Amino acid sequence: MSQTKKIVVLGAGYGGIEAALDIYRHSRKEKNIEITIIDKNEYHTLLTELHEVAGNRVTPDGLMINLEKIFEHTKVRVIKDRIESIDLDGQALKSETSSYQYDYLILGTGSEPTYFGIPGMKEHSFTLWSMEDALKINRHIRSTFKKASEEKDPEERAKLLTIVVGGGGFTGIETVGELVQWADELCGEYGINRNEVKLYVVEAMDKILPNLPDPLIKKATAFLEGKGVKVLTSSPITEVKQDGLTLKSGEIIKTDTLIWNGGVQCNSFAANLGLKTNRRGRVEVNEYMQTVEHSNIYAVGDNCYFEAEEGKGPMPALVESALQSGQCAAHNVLADIHGKNKKPMKLNLHGVMVSIGSRYAVSKVSGLPQLSGYLATALKHIVNMHYLFGIGGFTILAEYINHQLIHNTRKSTFLGPHFTAKSANFWLVPLRLYLGYMWILSGLEKYHSGWFDYQMLAGTADAASGASMMQLIGDQTPGWYAWIVDAILVPNAMLFQKLIVFTEVGIGLALIAGLFTFIAAAVAVVMNLNFMLSTGLNDYWFLMASIACLGGAGRAFGLDHYVIPFLRNWTKKFWHNR
Repeated sequence: MSQTKKIVVLGAGYGGIEAALDIYRHSRKEKNIEITIIDKNEYHTLLTELHEVAGNRVTPDGLMINLEKIFEHTKVRVIKDRIESIDLDGQALKSETSSYQYDYLILGTGSEPTYFGIPGMKEHSFTLWSMEDALKINRHIRSTFKKASEEKDPEERAKLLTIVVGGGGFTGIETVGELVQWADELCGEYGINRNEVKLYVVEAMDKILPNLPDPLIKKATAFLEGKGVKVLTSSPITEVKQDGLTLKSGEIIKTDTLIWNGGVQCNSFAANLGLKTNRRGRVEVNEYMQTVEHSNIYAVGDNCYFEAEEGKGPMPALVESALQSGQCAAHNVLADIHGKNKKPMKLNLHGVMVSIGSRYAVSKVSGLPQLSGYLATALKHIVNMHYLFGIGGFTILAEYINHQLIHNTRKSTFLGPHFTAKSANFWLVPLRLYLGYMWILSGLEKYHSGWFDYQMLAGTADAASGASMMQLIGDQTPGWYAWIVDAILVPNAMLFQKLIVFTEVGIGLALIAGLFTFIAAAVAVVMNLNFMLSTGLNDYWFLMASIACLGGAGRAFGLDHYVIPFLRNWTKKFWHNR
């Protein structure tokens, strides 16, 4: 292969990013492959978590990941541009100002809401399919509560405080779950009685979350109803006006806020390219993710119509589907370039998780029991973190943890603000230096006392061996620890004595240098706990000072200030080139 092959990925969604990274990982040593990803935004949005911004749990930057950060240390070229048309015969993408040639094109422009022809739905409802949508909902709801707090007319006030979520699928239920919690806070902020707020979920089918087993559906429904949400099933919306909506039953719900999550269709740009499409504008692809008319054009995620099994319906609009289709397309593009066999798409979905607020979720994952509550919430975070670690390594993972678990805006507990309060690390420097000095002093004292020359550790059988030995078993020692002392530590006393001396001196040097301070402080905590179980801990300040130094004490006037950012960039580069 001598001629350079230009691969363009259009759209930086889940499938597009996975495809671009996968192509790079398997061709990074090849100089004749050029990879470009184009998106109208300069960031990748975690679309499945947009309800958290709409419901004021996290700030927008908690869900926006800069594309340059994702593709840093790769040869993938990132271009921010809005493509307006594609010349399929000339193999070129065109924007208002530029043209981009391609040999292979992967379409990953995602989906958009569909309104099913319901009169007034598009004109009078909010959707939740972009960061702009989420921010618009957030601003509207806050403004609505403020207006309601000042409104004297009871009917108008009731309309303002009625919020309807149309659609009982994943996005709809996650949205109303966030609004339940935020409504509590807004009522306190604006002096509104919580009982005045009415939240509805309106679903056309006979149950919400139809992709989940019935026991989980019942749990989710019971949780929402327990929070005061009215769950209306078998209730199609037939008309929407500026001041409310009408159900098929004839019931009218007066509201200023209808959030529509009733369904999606292929992004209109991809649907109108002239390629063969199927349901809801999805581009038809074969088992290799290639479009029907053009073998060098692939479609992934919500852009493609693919039936894993004939007659079983299309691939569902899930993140896992997008990722797997992106991987499949990436493999087959490279296979075509290298003249190798392509592999068919084998959809292997592992399950789904639905969060209902920040502290409750339901999940059905293969290989695990059906979960609800905190365990399901933790599982969803783990899945999100696994995805983020895959596209960006530790840096992006740490940002997610910071936004989601440490500094989110949800005022959930009394202790939360105390755990997340920020302080200047340089105030820990004197404590860190003194603690390091004392650890070195402790290690040197042991060395000069003969810990390298004589047995100094005593167990049960050595209880009367003399005052110079350190008795590891006392009245406070639990039985299991006494067994470890007698069976492992004492028979290998000289080895463990040297390890203890080296560890104490090493902790001290690391703390003084401010190098890997968290690890040093964590080891110090373990050492202190070990002393508590054996000899009894006399100097409790060692333990307390070590705990204090866990909070990044080496980032101020320490080598961690330079080493940690270097390692972060190195691990990110390593991860992309693994």
